[in-house]
Amino acid sequence: MKLTYYGHACFAVEAGGKNLLFDPFITPNELAKHVDINNIKADYILISHGHGDHVADCTAIAKNNDSTVIGAFEVAEWAGKQGITNTHPMNTGGKRAFDFGTVKCVNAIHSSVMPDGSYGANPMGFVITTNDKNFYYSGDTALTMDMQLIPRWAKLDFAVLCIGDNFTMGYEDAIEAARMVQCTKVIGVHYDTFGYIKIDRDKVKRAFTDAGIILYLPEIGESVDL
Repeated sequence: MKLTYYGHACFAVEAGGKNLLFDPFITPNELAKHVDINNIKADYILISHGHGDHVADCTAIAKNNDSTVIGAFEVAEWAGKQGITNTHPMNTGGKRAFDFGTVKCVNAIHSSVMPDGSYGANPMGFVITTNDKNFYYSGDTALTMDMQLIPRWAKLDFAVLCIGDNFTMGYEDAIEAARMVQCTKVIGVHYDTFGYIKIDRDKVKRAFTDAGIILYLPEIGESVDL
């Protein structure tokens, strides 16, 4: 399974012959200025919560690709008001089969509001199961004991976890999260974009290595096979 990192918490995964894009925040990100969103393919866009640094390019990319936007009910409602014609509303605890695999929405501890100030619903993470591989995207979250439930729903091949601290888990809590979800391959996201979430990459990598967990920190625009 190939994962392409687009900066901050935005990444794409090819699964079941479909292109899944998560939390598109690219054009406002100075670190991702070399990425042209017009070249991004997205059959589905999955939105973990409503903050601008997770939905900034949702409308443009969805309209470019006729994508289906998957998110909490209120997120899907907001997307519809932006002129996105294909949406699929979900909510925490819900599970749904799609043509690429299954999406289960899980708890995330954070805040959420849409760019227009409307209610952004409760934040979520996603457990994605496919015929190829299974993975967990934490979304923006604190470490939560709810993560211990995830191995009951899927045996994970990798996890995408926020590591930048301040607004979300830092790397220490992300290591604990990886242990809770019983996964030894982690892609770190939500770091370095702003001054508040700058990390010492070498220090963070050493901590994961010492914990027996493989940490991937791909460059923006880089793809990794998992």
